[in-house]
This record gives sequence, structure tokens and C-alpha cells, in this order.
Amino acid sequence: MTESMLPLQGIRVIDFSRVLAGPLCSALLGDLGAEVIKIEPPGGDDYRAIGPFAHGESGLFSAMNRNKQSVVIDLKSEAGRALAQSLCAQADVVVENFRPGVAQRLGIGYETLAALNPALVYASVSGFGQSGPHSHRPAYDIILQAMCGLMDATGSPDGEPTLVGESVSDVVSGIFASWGVLAALLARDRTGKGTHVDVAMFDATLSLTATLVSRYATTGATQGRVGNRHPSSAPFGAYRASDGHFVVAVLNNRLFERLAQAIGALDLLDDARFASDAARCDNESALRDRIEAWSRARTVAQVNAALSEAGIPVAPIQSVRAALESEQARERGLLTDAPTSTGESVRLPRQPVKFSAYPVTRTTRAPRLGEHTSSVLSARLGLAAAEIAALREAGAIGVECENSSIDKERELKMEKDHA
Repeated sequence: MTESMLPLQGIRVIDFSRVLAGPLCSALLGDLGAEVIKIEPPGGDDYRAIGPFAHGESGLFSAMNRNKQSVVIDLKSEAGRALAQSLCAQADVVVENFRPGVAQRLGIGYETLAALNPALVYASVSGFGQSGPHSHRPAYDIILQAMCGLMDATGSPDGEPTLVGESVSDVVSGIFASWGVLAALLARDRTGKGTHVDVAMFDATLSLTATLVSRYATTGATQGRVGNRHPSSAPFGAYRASDGHFVVAVLNNRLFERLAQAIGALDLLDDARFASDAARCDNESALRDRIEAWSRARTVAQVNAALSEAGIPVAPIQSVRAALESEQARERGLLTDAPTSTGESVRLPRQPVKFSAYPVTRTTRAPRLGEHTSSVLSARLGLAAAEIAALREAGAIGVECENSSIDKERELKMEKDHA
């Protein structure tokens, strides 16, 4: 497979972002064949120092920075800023996730780069966007989950607000950013003009809560916490078996009739409390007791076999390990092995979209810190070895690290801290 066989072959991305949302955006573009040049400060992306570690490399950094080249540039130096601007002048896309105003101070703001390259698509990912009273606030996933109603809607009705068990605000912001970049590139093909793509994690997280937002927009009411059940349908949620939990999704009378037959409880069909979806939801507790009277006498596997045979949507509650090691995940190729810089093998996620006209997308290892500084400056800017050496001597660019994440002493400390 060659890059020319992928949809974004020929697109060059300069990635100033770090940690999660911005790097995921550019990683998704790299998956599709874009050339992604990651610009890192001399100390590297913060994610290089965050565990878990394998073979001296951060697993989180490796996943979010697959398919990239690493160039170390000190943007606080005048020569470093000039190098970065020269690289962006030749690029199709820039991705950054500084707080508003920081990129401008570093000489890589949209106005500065668009003046050099009017066709540039420039994506900014920040906590609250480029405008609004909170625009200069820092943001973390827990802050966004709290502020956007996600925690308020998650958890048991009589329990505390609960975090979703993933950094969903970061992830969905990275996905929306990549979507925005692709839309802007498509428009550029028609107009020849670039644009500034402004992605706020606040906006993206609210957009993620599509049903919560729709319910409020329609009724003016917010949804309370309902735990592992559906707010307006039943039986729709998690139930107990003898050795664990399973979920079912029954949204109409036809499926409810099948369920009643499968669990040997045909009397439910003559009970007015369960005559409609709305009635079943109002009497969910009584219905749950009847279902679990049957399921608690069976294993999760037995429950799934019986209900699947009856044509009822049902599934076991699995761990991430079980999901990723399943035959379905293997068939879809959601994880792949890639060689590290030292020859070992690391498992990396593949992006999930399949294209009939293209082969499987690209997945290569994350770069060592500064690994491609010399080669990129030589190939893209035409700098000679002596010029690169002078820039390195002046501190404008970094020295390639032998260890892709952190030095060995710090690595051991991090492994201990995150064990």
C-alpha cells in the first residue's frame, strides 16, 4: 500500500497541538494519507510523559500521534517562529489547540499565516472557542462534562452526578475538528480560499448530547439521571443475570411480546401496566422484577442466547479488553500492530471508517521527539546541513531524543507513579 492510494494523499498538515483533542484531529487526517508534521517545543508534547508506558513510550502519545513526523522548534525564538511560518506557508492545514491569543503571540496565529498562505485551512481547538465570556479559560474533559450537562444526566437517580468513563469532550472535539477541516478543504477546492475552523470543546460536547439537547429544545425540560435505563422506554437498559449484567432494548409492542414469550411470562401481555411503551416506562420497576426473576436464574451467556434467538436486541456488558479482542473487532481491524523505533511491536488503534475505493488506512508509529527535524527542514525548506546545525546551535530547533518519550530515569519514575 502507498500513500497515493489513500484519500488525503498530497495534503500537508502542520500540527502545533498537544495532549488529546488536537492531536486526535491530525491523527485522523494522517490515517487517510495526509502528511502530518508535528511541531513540538524542546520539552515535547506533555502526553509523552503520561503513562501507561511500553518500550519507553507513552501509550497515549503513541495512539494520538500515529502517522506523524516530529520537528522540534522553539517558537519563543525569532528564528524558530520564522521556520514555523515558512513551513505553514507551504501547508494545506494547520491545527493548534492553544488558548485564544497564544498562537498570535507565538507568531502562528490565523491572521499571520493566512497573510502568507490565503488557501490555508487553520483549525483551532480550544475549551470555549475564540469568542464568548469563557474563551480564555483553560478546559479539561471533566470541566466540560460538568458544564455541558453530561455529568448531570449520568448516574443513578438517587446518586451523584457521574463522569462518563472516557475523555469524551476531548475525543468528540478532535472528531469535529477533523470533520471541519475536511469540509473546509472541500470548499477550498471550489473557491481557492482557506478559512479559520473554530472548534470549542464546550460546543462539541453539547452537540454530542444530541438527545439531551433535542429534548430541552422541544420541551424546555432537562433530563434527570436515570441510571442504566432509558428515560422514556422500557424495558431498555441493564439487567442482572446470575454471573453479571446484560442489556436489552425493547422499543415497541412487537418486541415486548417476543420478550414475554422468551421469558415465559405471557401474562405480562394482559397487564394494563405494560400495555404500551409509556406505561411500561411508568412501571419500569415492576417490569424489571419480572425480567430479573427469569434472568437471575441464568448466566449472561444463557440470557443472550435465549433472547437473541427470539430476535430481541440484547448484549453482554463487556470490558474494553473483551470488545477489542472479540472476533468482530478483529474482523474490522480496530487494532493493528506497528513496529516501534527500537524494533518492538506496539498495538495502535485504527480509525473506524472504511472506504470501498481505498485499502485499509495507514497506521504507523508515533515519532521520537524531534526525529524528523533535520529531514523536514531539509526537504521542505531546502536548508543545508550547516544551516540546520547553526539553528540547532542557536537553540531555535531541538536535538533528536534517543528515547521517544522521556529519559530513562524519568521513565522509571513515571512507571512507578502510574502503576
